[in-house]
Amino acid sequence: MGFGDAVRTCLSNNVTFTGRAPRSEFYFLNLFVIIASLVGGVIGAVVGARLFGEIVGLGLLLPIIAVSVRRLHDIGRSGWWMLLNFVPLIGWIVLLVWACRRGTVGPNQYGADPLAGRD
Repeated sequence: MGFGDAVRTCLSNNVTFTGRAPRSEFYFLNLFVIIASLVGGVIGAVVGARLFGEIVGLGLLLPIIAVSVRRLHDIGRSGWWMLLNFVPLIGWIVLLVWACRRGTVGPNQYGADPLAGRD
């Protein structure tokens, strides 16, 4: 899945917490959010609206949460594991390591393999 396809898929499924998301979809959306927030911050600095970048990032918060839950589903974990973000330091490290893992091959309890037929 390419950058444009991943961003388009995530933004069209911005409140879909069911199913699975491959690593490419997860990381390309995170890259898009970083780029959009930086561009928004620069535009906000030029225009004089200091919070413009933060507003852009906040607007993309729900798609990030949704794709993170779908990414956890891809490795066979419940979306409730996102609560690890509230554990200082250790929580996001564990989630990052899990996000780097290859998803379950074949269907699992959360749906079909999003990479089926692409390997």
